Order: sequence, then C-alpha cells, then structure tokens
Amino acid sequence: MLNQRLSQRQVQTLSPQQIQLMKLLQIPTVALEQRIKEELEANPALDEGEEEEQTFGSETDSKTENEEESTPESEEEFELDDYLTEYLEDDPDSYKTRDESSYYSDEEDKTIPIAVHTTFHENLERQLGLLELEDERDLVIAKQLVGSIDEDGYIRRDLLSVIDDLLFAHNIETSVSELKQMLRLIQKFDPPGVGAKDLRECLLLQLKEYRDIDEDDLIDDVELRNGYLAFRIIYEYFEEFSKKHYHKLQRYLGINEAQLKDAVEIVLKLNPKPASGFNGGGNSRAAQYIVPDFTITNRDGELDLTLNTRNAPDLRVNEHYKDMLSSYKLNKKAKKVDKQQKEAIVFIKQKIDSAKWFIDAIRQRYQTMYKTMYAILQYQYDYFLSGDPKKLRPMILKDIAEITGLDISTVSRVANSKYIQTEFGTKRLKYFFSESLQTESGEQVSTLEVKNILTEIIEEENKKKPLSDESLKNLLIKKGYNIARRTVAKYREQMNIPVARLRKQL
Repeated sequence: MLNQRLSQRQVQTLSPQQIQLMKLLQIPTVALEQRIKEELEANPALDEGEEEEQTFGSETDSKTENEEESTPESEEEFELDDYLTEYLEDDPDSYKTRDESSYYSDEEDKTIPIAVHTTFHENLERQLGLLELEDERDLVIAKQLVGSIDEDGYIRRDLLSVIDDLLFAHNIETSVSELKQMLRLIQKFDPPGVGAKDLRECLLLQLKEYRDIDEDDLIDDVELRNGYLAFRIIYEYFEEFSKKHYHKLQRYLGINEAQLKDAVEIVLKLNPKPASGFNGGGNSRAAQYIVPDFTITNRDGELDLTLNTRNAPDLRVNEHYKDMLSSYKLNKKAKKVDKQQKEAIVFIKQKIDSAKWFIDAIRQRYQTMYKTMYAILQYQYDYFLSGDPKKLRPMILKDIAEITGLDISTVSRVANSKYIQTEFGTKRLKYFFSESLQTESGEQVSTLEVKNILTEIIEEENKKKPLSDESLKNLLIKKGYNIARRTVAKYREQMNIPVARLRKQL
C-alpha cells in the first residue's frame, strides 16, 4: 500500500563558488601559482596585471541606458541590459586580487627555484645505450622493464603483467625467462640495487661483490670477511636480521658480537631505496620545495604576520572583454545588434562571471588564511616569541574556529599542507595543533610537550637494552605526566619510533 507523507529536513547545498573556494583553501602557496595559470589558460576573460582605470558608465551612458530599459524587448534582454549596467558601472577595484591590506608580503621576488636535474628513469634509459642488444625488439623490452621500475627503484610489478603490456602496446610476445634475463642486465645499472623485487634482493645486489669470495682471502682481509658475513646474513638469515635476533645470528654464524657488529654496519650503510639519490625519486616531476605560506617576524618583541603572495599574479578582468561589452551597448542603442552578436555577448557574460568568481575566491582565500593564522598566532603567542616547545598551548581546530567564527572544516583546510616561516625554522601549521594532557598537579599541557620529552628519553636510552613502553610510561609518570602505557605506544607510533625490540643495537 502506497502512502504519501510530507517531511521537512534541512540540507546544506554548496554553490559552485563555495566549492571553488574550499578547493583553493586546501592547496598550499607553492601549488597556487599553477592553479592560477590553469584558470588563465581556460578563461580568456581572466587576465593578470595591474588594474587600469575604467572609463565605462558615464552619466550620459547611464541616462540613455535607463531610457532604453523602460521599454525592454523581452525579459531576457532586460536581464542582459541590467547586467551590463551593473558591471560597467561597478567599482574597477572590485574585481582584482590585491588591495592595500597590510597582511600581504612586500616581497618582490616572484620566483621559486627550479632544480635542473636528471631524473631516475632518464638515468636508467641512458644506460640502456651501453647494452649490446641484438635488435630493436630487445630495446623495447628493456625500456618496458625500466618504465616498470617504481619511484623507490624496485620492480614490484608481476612479470606476467609486463608481458601483457608488451603484447598490447607493442605487439611483442615474450616470456618470463626472457624478461628475467633482461632484468639481470638492468640490475647491473647504477645505482646499485636497482630493479630488485624486494628489499632482500636489493641488498643482495649491493653485496654481490662479496658473493663468490675464496675462503683463503677471508683469513687475512678483515674488510672482505665482514662483507662476506654481511652477504650471508642477508642471503641466509634475512628474517632473523630484520627482527634483530642478534644472539641467533651469532650462534648460526659462529661469530662473536664484535664481528657481528662490523658485518651489520656494512648492511646498514646500504641504500634500501636506490632511487632516493635522485631528486623527486623515481618520477620525472621537478623537485618539491617548501614555500612558506606565512611569515612571522619579531620586531623588537612585536610579532608581525604577513601572507606570502609573491608567486600569485595580480588578477583582473580582461580589458578587451570590457570593451566588447561597451561596443555591444552602443550597437544596441543604434539598433545594430543581430542574433549572433547577442549570443556572443551571452558567452562573454559567462566568462566574465567565471573570472569574477575566481578573483573573489582567491581574495577570500587570502582573507580566510590570514584570519586563521592570525588567530593561531595570538593563541600561541608565547611560543612564537621564544620558540620554546614547552610554551605551546593545547589547541584543537575547534578553538580556532570559535575565535575566527569560521567552520571547523574551513580551519582544517587552511591548516592542511600549509607552512609558516619563523625565526626558529619553518613549521607545518598542523604542528601547532595538539590535544591536552593533565599533569599530576592538574595543569593542562600540550601533547607535543609530552612527545618531545618522550623523544629525549628514547634518544638517551641504552640501545643494547631499549626501554619498553611500560618503562617509558613509568619514566613519564616520574616527570609528573599522568599517562597510560597505550597512550605512550600511540605517541611513539605517531612519531614513527619502532618498538623496543627494533630499536636494539649492538
């Protein structure tokens, strides 16, 4: 049986302009320039450069226009005429990204250094020319394998998938054995360890010179003996090594602690990510630089906050499009407007609206970012004066949202991927957000303070007998911090500090 009911519910709908603003808030300053370039290429009504003085909307034009508005030909024409009047008489400074606000940086240098370098894959492809390949088919196979190597320097793809790629993309039939034979040649390339399928193989490739050593050479040459032991550890006892079961390794290899320590040091000097020596890893992107979004300057005890806009060009509506609107008005008065011209002016209106929306979004981005960062500055004023991490107050997104009147999600977008330059270094905005922890005296302290003390304790521990989470908890309690063992484990994991067993050293 069908029933009809009337229900009322509240639904929040974001306009395209709001969505555009939210997206612009998320991106850091280093990516804003590229986003603006994309918009400039997509919308011819958007232009960069200083705003020129407008001469549209004189009294004569307005008077004639008002007379014409009294007898519109249609509702659509009335709306278009109204738009032309409103836009051409608008404040010329209303739609440009810069104003005279004090929160912009006066920095004149509008460049970000771009590193010129050879990428990891380009380096490998150059070395392909050193191989004595039989024909073009082998070169295509070799290039396919090189292209399958990831940004760490590994080839983790299944070789059967590479076979399929060669068949579909190049109409080349091959086999796993042929690919393995070609891969062995690529694994001889520089950097050592490239083309491995996993960490164990990567380390073995870097230790291959110690693989086939005459036992007589091991008697007198300490370096060779240590290298040979390092190879055996990875080849025969990789699991025990990865779990730091050093006593088992000594027993299996029949060596003492000093010999094991020398061999392990050789392994630790190897590169687990062969591509890491190249800027940008294994991909071909330009090297990434941290460009601070804000700068705090201490001027004789007074903190000055500026917003970095040096790589964002001034935006305005294209003057040529404004001229086209004026020409349309004059032609309309002279009754010289046809359907094609009207369609063109509707298209121009859409582009101008889009340009104005984008300029507004950029301007709102500046204002929202500055407002949020200024609230953070005031909240953490003592820290920015001294740089002492112990001066950081517990602060969550809700605190800043209440101060600024912004939504918590908006504050989160501003804090995401943004950096601030201080005299104590460049910090991520997220660094200043932390929950609170109560001490034995009842005082609320930032969890960042606890993490810093936890790091200091771990750095000073005896590496032969690392402290367990329970021991770390007890030491923190002695220092006056009321904390549970599971909380210690959580903080340790957040700081990427391994468990006690994996921190053990010889």
